[in-house]
Amino acid sequence: MANETLEDAVLASETLALAVELLKRRSVTPDDAGCHDLIAARLQALGFHVERHRHNGVDNLWARRGTAPPVVCFAGHTDVVPPGPREQWLSDPFEPTLRGGKLYARGAADMKTSDAAFVTATERFVARHPDHRGSVAFLLTSDEEGPATDGTVRVVEALKARNESLDYCIVGEPTSAAEFGDTIKNGRRGSLSGTLRVKGIQGHIAYPHLAKNPIHLAAPAIAELAETMWDEGNTYFPPTTWQISNIHAGTGVTNVIPGVVEIQFNFRFSTASTAEGLMDAVNEILDSHGLDYEIDWNLSGKPFLTPRGTLCDRLSEAVQEITGLTPELSTTGGTSDGRFIADICREVVEFGPLNMSIHKLNEHVAVENIEQLAAIYEKALEKLLSDADERV
Repeated sequence: MANETLEDAVLASETLALAVELLKRRSVTPDDAGCHDLIAARLQALGFHVERHRHNGVDNLWARRGTAPPVVCFAGHTDVVPPGPREQWLSDPFEPTLRGGKLYARGAADMKTSDAAFVTATERFVARHPDHRGSVAFLLTSDEEGPATDGTVRVVEALKARNESLDYCIVGEPTSAAEFGDTIKNGRRGSLSGTLRVKGIQGHIAYPHLAKNPIHLAAPAIAELAETMWDEGNTYFPPTTWQISNIHAGTGVTNVIPGVVEIQFNFRFSTASTAEGLMDAVNEILDSHGLDYEIDWNLSGKPFLTPRGTLCDRLSEAVQEITGLTPELSTTGGTSDGRFIADICREVVEFGPLNMSIHKLNEHVAVENIEQLAAIYEKALEKLLSDADERV
């Protein structure tokens, strides 16, 4: 019965039909499993110029229709996280199933329905405006859920090298919180991690005067780092936070003072701070405590922000016209590939389905939201390109 119901629903919705085809593909990071082939064929039929960028087993797709500005880009990923224990799913995570008006599959919310909606929205827009102003582009990767070192960032580097930039980018991440259409992400915090090693002198625990315990030495500095107010945030971002994720020291026995303590920590920081400024501040605190230390830093993403303006306003209007809701602008949550795209695009936002089931067992999306999502993307194209000459 469920399969028959899904077949009926697919006949009524081009976007759902494409989403189902994408969801059947076991595209666990970094395997694209043919998703890009399916999308590329649809885009080429519309006159898109399609490029493949493959790096270290990661598939990336860049496609563009038109050569003039402004460039409106749809960006996303076709990879999904592992589904987890099959027996804990009510149905096969790679056999899309309809139950109670919801489509269940791994990637249903994050974010293959958005990928499908990008395509059908563009097909409908081009059908009505074959000679549209500006350009429409797609940037898709199979490495967003993984390390993200050979995915979107590589395409951005290639585009930057040939001086190709974007004007507006909509990333299809699942942003809706309580109701579909209630949230647009207009920025994300940056993520800066560090591995700190404070050195002491190993020794017998009964003879502490012959050793230096690095845990004891580091403790006052840790307390100061934990209490420091790094910035006050701003209109769009909360204050920057610093959190320890792991501490390790010792040999595993109770009678040896360790020679080194290793502390892993992370900053989630706003545009009110810079990675360089945070690194300098940490070093200053550690130096003030006279510690013998070293730090390995890893900046996995800079913060980005798109204030209210053309893209936020036009997309908000599209959401309101389709759903009746006025979306809230938010910068909460983790990182996304928007952090890379912001390097070549002046306005980047994220908008997509409800996010309450992402990465969970029995991930799902409401079927009615799938065509609504395509309609919103289509209206956004209309609003951004119909009067493009005035907006450039």
